[in-house]
Parts: sequence; C-alpha cells; structure tokens
Amino acid sequence: MNLSRERVAAPADPPVKRVVLEVVNFALVGGSGVAVNFLVFNVLVHGLHRAAMVATVLASLIAMGTNYLGFRYFTYRDRASRTRRQMVLFFVFSGIGVAMESGLFYAGYHGLGLAGPFESNAVKAASIVLASAFRFLVYRTWVFQHDAHRA
Repeated sequence: MNLSRERVAAPADPPVKRVVLEVVNFALVGGSGVAVNFLVFNVLVHGLHRAAMVATVLASLIAMGTNYLGFRYFTYRDRASRTRRQMVLFFVFSGIGVAMESGLFYAGYHGLGLAGPFESNAVKAASIVLASAFRFLVYRTWVFQHDAHRA
C-alpha cells in the first residue's frame, strides 16, 4: 500500500479575476493616496492660503510616497521583490503622473478660472483620475512586474 500522497496544486485564479482583484487593491491604496492628496491640498490652499500650484504639487508628492508603500506591500506584494530599479521606475513614473496631474490642474484652475473651494476640488479630482489611469498601466506593466520564477 502506497501511503504517499501527491499534492495537487491549487487552481490559479482566472486572469479576469486576478485583474479585477488587482484593480480593487489598486483602488484601495490609490483611494488612501487620494485622501492624503486632498487633505494636504485643502489644508495648504484653503486653510493656510498657499499658492494652488505649490499645494497641488506638494500634496501629490506626499501622496506618492504613501502610495509606494501601499502598492509595494499590499497591491503588488506578490510581484518581484523590491529592487533599486523598481523604486527608480516607481518614482520616475509617479513624477510623470504628478506632472500630468499638475498640468491638468493648472488648465482648470488658472485656464478655466475654476478657483473656488468646490471648483478647485473638482478640478483636482478630475486631474487625479486621469493621471491615475496612466499610473495604473505603468505600475502593473513596468514597475511591479511578475517575478518570472513565481508566475
């Protein structure tokens, strides 16, 4: 009688389910980053009366730092381990995202004159959404790649 048992590997999640889960986790981390972004922005602009462009860039940079931790240790924890290359790519692409977000914000705030408390936050929200679509694509494609040995 053979008492050895073969271990059957658990079936892998279907690709669509993996992407949906990834989008949900990205949204959770991104949502916390958006909260940080709005909090810092509103404190600087509407509380401390700082320049809107300085406030939006600083808020975005602070959110970028908190997002790196969330993406690395939550959303993409199953991806390749942290490397210098990964960190450089994250901050380069995030910097591009901050530039996109700031440019879009500038166009709405200064170009369209949407400078009131409600309007400035609506412009900030739209700029975050558009820049986040770019970030999602580049983070999953180039920054937090699947480890070839684990995939």
